Amino acid sequence: QVQLVESGGGLVQPGGSLRLSCKISGTIFHFYAMGWYRQAPGKQRDVVARIFSVGNTNYADSVRGRFTISRDSAKNTLYLQMKNLKTEEAGVYYCNFRSASESWGQGTQVTVSS
Repeated sequence: QVQLVESGGGLVQPGGSLRLSCKISGTIFHFYAMGWYRQAPGKQRDVVARIFSVGNTNYADSVRGRFTISRDSAKNTLYLQMKNLKTEEAGVYYCNFRSASESWGQGTQVTVSS
């Protein structure tokens, strides 16, 4: 069983930056992918960025070039560096871990507002 705990959300002005963290704990032998998803009020949960076990990454078109996903294996932590945030990128950001099963964190709120 894998547990995920996100942190780093908060209020930021448009154009600002935030770095989200996801601490991963539990029994981890292998993973297929880890990622960040965003859910705005009344909308579905959409992928923002993913990193795969072989190290490659992919991003939603709207965030490519501004967001960076990374992981620190020694710390068992996944990160999402977000720059030049837009108001429409506000929402709850969830960490996802996918191996033989799938795990989700509880989410961290990101508010982008002036």
